[in-house]
Amino acid sequence: MLVEVEWQKLRAPEIRAIAARPGALAILPIGSLEQHGPHLPVITDTASASAAAIAAARLVADEVPVVVLPGLWLGMSEHHLPFGGTITLDYATLRAVLGCIVRSLVSGGFGRLLIVNGHGGNIDPLAVAVRELAVEYDMPIVACLPWDMAPDEVASIMETAPGAGHACEGEASLMLEIMPDAVRPENFAAALGNQKDDWHLPRGASRFYSFSERRPVTGTMGDPRPATAAKGAAILTAQAQAVAHLIRDSAAWTPPDQIWAPGRGQRSTMGRDQA
Repeated sequence: MLVEVEWQKLRAPEIRAIAARPGALAILPIGSLEQHGPHLPVITDTASASAAAIAAARLVADEVPVVVLPGLWLGMSEHHLPFGGTITLDYATLRAVLGCIVRSLVSGGFGRLLIVNGHGGNIDPLAVAVRELAVEYDMPIVACLPWDMAPDEVASIMETAPGAGHACEGEASLMLEIMPDAVRPENFAAALGNQKDDWHLPRGASRFYSFSERRPVTGTMGDPRPATAAKGAAILTAQAQAVAHLIRDSAAWTPPDQIWAPGRGQRSTMGRDQA
């Protein structure tokens, strides 16, 4: 019998029963609501994160008490605003929303949280938020980006690039697998548009840029024309297996060091032992 892992399909007593088991893990998919050219829906990043999270949870459900929250469709997407169809949070609001979710999970009895991210613009803010929230709530919290977790497998599936761009072959393939009615293959050629990128900073430098600066015609990055549902299914399998491996990795789930505890800086003997 298939174990139900989707929070939204369960009743409250069933979720409480999962949370009461040792090692209970909540998974939060997070993506965005942003433009993905003329061929992919604006929910692409959230849909892909949710699909990977649910598929991974099903792989470990017989071993781990796990439940997957509905995908958080708001992320940091201000760099896509010039193309329309985009709703974005700022960092302070995203951090506050994540804090409320973590606080609710702790109240509900969950001891661990995995954030499965489908949007590149969330990578940096999640890295900061996860570090802060883990210590604040004394809870192991891990964030991951499935697109980066199985690079060799994904590269072997793709024809035009080794990994994901934006509304590219990889994302188009995945959406053909999980949400085909929302994909417009007849627009794939038009989506290729202007792929020229003349804007580069020296290595080690960073700054804000919008997609209208780097991809002024279509706001896309990559060639979706070779996309197929079969490729999407293979990508999803590789991502789910990689996320499942992370869930099983005990090194990822050690309790966070309570660095802000009173007197914490006086407890280490390393300095005295080395003196």
